[in-house]
Amino acid sequence: MSDVLKIRRGTNIKLKGEAEKILTDASRAETFAIKPPDFEGIKPKVTVKVGDEVKAGTVLMYDKNNEKVKFTSPVSGEVAEIKRGDKRKLLEIIVLGDKEDKFEDFGAADPNSLSRDEVTKKICDAGVWPFIRQRPYDVIANPDESPKSIFITAYDSAPLAPDNDFIFHGQGASFQKGIDALSKLTDGKVHLTVDGSAKADEAFTNASNVVLHKVAGPHPAGNVGVHIHNFDPIGRGEVVWTLNAQDVLTIGRLFESGKFDASRVIAVCGSQVSDPKYFKTILGTSSKKFFEDMVKSDRDSRYISGNVLSGTKIDKEGYLGFYDYQLTVIPEGGEPRMFGWILPNPDKFSIHRSMVSWLQPSKAYDLNAEMNGEERPFVVTEEYEKVFPFDIYPVQLIKAIMVEDIELMEALGIYEVAPEDFALCEVVCTSKIPAQTIVREGLSMLKSEMS
Repeated sequence: MSDVLKIRRGTNIKLKGEAEKILTDASRAETFAIKPPDFEGIKPKVTVKVGDEVKAGTVLMYDKNNEKVKFTSPVSGEVAEIKRGDKRKLLEIIVLGDKEDKFEDFGAADPNSLSRDEVTKKICDAGVWPFIRQRPYDVIANPDESPKSIFITAYDSAPLAPDNDFIFHGQGASFQKGIDALSKLTDGKVHLTVDGSAKADEAFTNASNVVLHKVAGPHPAGNVGVHIHNFDPIGRGEVVWTLNAQDVLTIGRLFESGKFDASRVIAVCGSQVSDPKYFKTILGTSSKKFFEDMVKSDRDSRYISGNVLSGTKIDKEGYLGFYDYQLTVIPEGGEPRMFGWILPNPDKFSIHRSMVSWLQPSKAYDLNAEMNGEERPFVVTEEYEKVFPFDIYPVQLIKAIMVEDIELMEALGIYEVAPEDFALCEVVCTSKIPAQTIVREGLSMLKSEMS
């Protein structure tokens, strides 16, 4: 076990509406969805049509770039709708779920007794492979490659993020089975990162076949990019795979039962939620029931699948994202304010001492979705560096991406980062630059050029 890695640069944005540590079984939704926009860089090929009967684990689509990468139904039922947008872009495959699930049988097995190819095939066939992502590019990993290491993240430092130590209590056996499967996929190490500021659950501390790391500090201390940067940095031509800890549970349950068990625990949280707490639900579940029953109606709300910094805006009747473990609801904002930003406001968060929030470090805020300004000329203020704990020049990297200078992007460390690593940069940016969008475009461009 390593010593605690203490992150100094960053900031915690404490919000009202943290989920109380009460776990409830959510009432089963009527519909569930797989959303292709969740998967950057794929070319989806749909394998079902409206009206088809499917089981949990039935293939709904695959990636035409790599047909081994399959996406399967999280529940059994009937394909209700295949929703497309502009230029017939595939947006959602919606399944009307049965009251009780029927499963495709992929066969239970001990991963320690299987070869790498056998483990890979089982994970791919069940549609569990998309949980495994890679750096560089922050895309679904290529099952034909072998990474130099794998990182499992059990620590999330984002605002209102779920507490994995609470979620994982009593789940050690399934988690270990998932680790054993992942250890077959690399000749390097499997790294597990936990919250170093609290006592980690036994599911993590008793895990074998992993190198355990403790990380503490302000957000983005829980981002996997920070862990890779400190424990096993990526060089040119190298690949590292990453997973969230709950996804390792899904892999473990696949080998235990031979079924694609898409259940997961999520936090329904935010200042607009009347009774924020944890729910056991299913990947891709409709958010309609959660929001109808739990959201206050006194103000317009912003509905988010994921966290407030890097999550995705959804409709009130939207669906939980493939990689999301919380549903967050905050005020939309837009109400007129006397004197605008000039008037001192003790309920406004800022990292600058021009505001009074620095005098109240433990205060939880009821923040809304307003930008508090518009995009303007990109000036150097050294704001990014205060919240960006990489040995990388963030402003220079953003500008290199904007001018599409690939050599400079590589020299400035683009292989190590993902859009979520720049989320706080957006929060503190005086110029209101959409840093996450720019980084995503840069990674996509680089991947296209290097393919």
